[in-house]
Amino acid sequence: MTTERIDRRFAELKAKGRAALVTFVTAGDPDYETSKQILLGLPAAGADIIELGMPFSDPMADGPAIQLASQRALKAGQNMKKTLELVRTFRAKDTVTPLILMGYYNPIYVYPKERFLVDAKAAGVDGLIVVDVPPEADDELCVPAMELGLSFIRLATPTTDAKRLPVVLANTSGFVYYVSITGITGTAAPDVAAVHQQVKRIKASTTLPVAVGFGVKSPEQAKAIARGADGVVVGSALVDAIRDTVGPDGHGTAQTAPRVLGVVKSLARGLAAG
Repeated sequence: MTTERIDRRFAELKAKGRAALVTFVTAGDPDYETSKQILLGLPAAGADIIELGMPFSDPMADGPAIQLASQRALKAGQNMKKTLELVRTFRAKDTVTPLILMGYYNPIYVYPKERFLVDAKAAGVDGLIVVDVPPEADDELCVPAMELGLSFIRLATPTTDAKRLPVVLANTSGFVYYVSITGITGTAAPDVAAVHQQVKRIKASTTLPVAVGFGVKSPEQAKAIARGADGVVVGSALVDAIRDTVGPDGHGTAQTAPRVLGVVKSLARGLAAG
């Protein structure tokens, strides 16, 4: 299995003594062209790893901000084929930044699954985060993805106990995504000390990097979380920047991409100063 881009990026950052800035945006939000502009600008703004959301009509683990992002993207005509086209466009310009697709199984299942995995790999996707496919169903998606060389990144949460953790880690590759709060995305601030303790617990059971997400919005929060983690995931703050700059037609404006990339630059400066 090949996970070179993800492994190499975390190794480079570890050598620099810095955590990764992992950014999340939804593909096609608020429209295809604006989404492409944002995606292409993320590495230069300071994103070390990119999570690209696969729009879905019922994203049950996400809070209102990312739910609305999916709705905007779907309304603008985004679908899985267009999402993979975005990845191909990105990969034609950037061959080093890891890019991970994140979302739910339904859009993959109807693609259908077997063709999706082949097409995703060919487009330049490095890994998948599929939040509603548990380890008990590894043969459904995780194992076929890994056989094609796609990392399958699992979520661990504050309720993942000592009995459950080995099950979660069994087929995880790339990194472990630690969900810093119980509940949905973007609705609460993480307890930094508790997060550091949980990351330490997870790292005692795996050699994989641990990135922390859900609820991280400011450079100060990112810097504090980064002191005890290998990566910090920021999504709602970027999606909020899109929401705040869309025009009356729901599409992006001249302010949308610069606002989003400005937030990323601010977060990257915060991590670099840590």
